[in-house]
Amino acid sequence: MPATGQHRRPRNARLARKLAVAGTGAAVLALPLIGATSASAATPTLVTAKSMGYTDNLDGWIRAALQVMSQNGIPGTYNGIYRNIMRESSGDPAAINNWDSNAAAGTPSKGLLQVIDPTFLAYHVPGTQLNPYDPVANITAACKYAAARYGSIDNVYGAY
Repeated sequence: MPATGQHRRPRNARLARKLAVAGTGAAVLALPLIGATSASAATPTLVTAKSMGYTDNLDGWIRAALQVMSQNGIPGTYNGIYRNIMRESSGDPAAINNWDSNAAAGTPSKGLLQVIDPTFLAYHVPGTQLNPYDPVANITAACKYAAARYGSIDNVYGAY
């Protein structure tokens, strides 16, 4: 086809397209800045025993965990959780096992129910702290693991 017969866009159409592309790019770059203020308001508060109205001690941690477990369909009783906590950590949420095979492999057991990081992450209950030393997060993750493996924390009577 001869050059005179080809469709040509006017120069101003090409300029308009370039401005549209540049404007879209600027908008995409600005979205994280604009969204950052509104996104922070939507960040949910993570539960703790205290935020749920329980005392910040072993009794409160277990009761708060039982409430979270109930809301998430995780079985377990106060007595089953208490029995395992006393065996695993004597009620110390900062307990860490630095001497067993898990520790030798680089993943020490942590917290009230002595959970290793990979297990904690795999069984973490949304809405709780992403911290294996947090009592409610530790109890709920350990009980979720025990439920998957043994049916309930109530069925655990030794190292698990």
